[in-house]
Amino acid sequence: MTATRPRAWMFTPDEVEAIVGDALKTLEKTGVFVENDEARALLDGAGMQPREGRIRVPEARVREALGTVPPSIRLYDRDGALACDLAGDNVHFDPGSAALFFLDPKTRRRRDPTTDDLVRLAWVVESCKNYAAQSTSLVPGDIPGPMRDRFRLYVALIHSRKPVVTGTFDKDAFAVMRSMLEAIRGGAEALAEKPLAIFDCCPTPPLKWSDLTTQALIDSARAGIPAEMVSMPLAGATSPVTLREMVVQHCAECLSGVVIHQLARPGAPIVWGGSPSAFDMRHGTTPMGAIETMMVDMGYAQVGKRLGLPTHAYMGLSDAKTVDWQAGMESGIGSVLAALAGVNMVSGPGMLDFESCQSLENIVLGNEICGMALRLARGIVQRGTVPAPDLLAEVVAREQFLGHRHTRENYRAELYLPGPVVDRATYGGWEKAGARSSFDVAVEQVAAIVARGCPAPLDQRRRGALDELMDRETRRLGLSPLPPV
Repeated sequence: MTATRPRAWMFTPDEVEAIVGDALKTLEKTGVFVENDEARALLDGAGMQPREGRIRVPEARVREALGTVPPSIRLYDRDGALACDLAGDNVHFDPGSAALFFLDPKTRRRRDPTTDDLVRLAWVVESCKNYAAQSTSLVPGDIPGPMRDRFRLYVALIHSRKPVVTGTFDKDAFAVMRSMLEAIRGGAEALAEKPLAIFDCCPTPPLKWSDLTTQALIDSARAGIPAEMVSMPLAGATSPVTLREMVVQHCAECLSGVVIHQLARPGAPIVWGGSPSAFDMRHGTTPMGAIETMMVDMGYAQVGKRLGLPTHAYMGLSDAKTVDWQAGMESGIGSVLAALAGVNMVSGPGMLDFESCQSLENIVLGNEICGMALRLARGIVQRGTVPAPDLLAEVVAREQFLGHRHTRENYRAELYLPGPVVDRATYGGWEKAGARSSFDVAVEQVAAIVARGCPAPLDQRRRGALDELMDRETRRLGLSPLPPV
């Protein structure tokens, strides 16, 4: 029997329609600023010329673009097995991306990430069953700037089977990153048939598409590689302070992105995503763990579902500076709300400090939060064929449940059993095990994963192809040889 899936919505259907209507009016009245020459040429060819520096987008063009967008996207792992089905209310988690800092477990303070951190992160994510995908989660400080986006993907592909959420830092990067993905999959057609990565493309609020981001949008479309729009309105700073109007702005920015993307290649896969934020004017910070941030995430995801696109959100992360009560509270609330909202790809677990810091230990802890959120999303279902009154009568007569066949058959399917970082021992058992905190246990879990080495090594043939691509790119950029991985 199918379970009734628990859900949470921010808007009524009529309110969603009104938001979409306001976004369409915004595109017709105010338009968007587009830096990229190729995108402007595509828009011009479709009859949308700039006026006073901005391009107005007619509703008919938006509707036409929405009509060619695939309603679902499937991602496959390095070996070609289905890993993510971004459709309906299916929920998948991946760690947050592009952290500039790394939480050192010994000092509990942040530092610059290294190549070794990036490798170990891939091992940890590969070992955590509740992450359906990995991401290029760290920006290694020991790698020259021009190589960092390429290098992150290189490490991810070598050290984990899982599909990758990634992105470019400059316009030249996409070609070599695409070549890496094609080397893994066996060619451009095979990659388009079984996508291995998603490329994030972030419009600049309010209502602007930068040269770099628009190029990534176009390049992804033409390669048949899924793009993920990450609209980032900031309440009261780069967007209206009211949450509904933030969702309207998000909708307008993403709709304009859909138009550009589909003009580049009709039918190319694209995800309706974002990373909006409340704005704490007391500190000048962008709290991703604020409940208002999560409300906007849920709201725009609902709009994306109404428009028939796969959805994404940055949720399940925290603004805490270390792994503490705040980190668990914000990560837990965000992950649960994302699951209830049916967000297809939830990026964020592990991240701290306003999307700037990653922690291997927090990724391990977040894996259990995600597991519980995924269990919640499955809902409650009647299992077995014995009616409840008959079952209760039988068990009461026997005066025990533990050994009953019904318990044995359903226990593991019904209950989520977390790993050792979630303490469910008695007080005496906890003391006997060393009276350790969850963070202490997570440190041990990470150490055990690292001690075992790479859990999913890449075969030598494909590894050699990636090495050759990286060596060629390093020479092209005139850089010294990169660290071994």
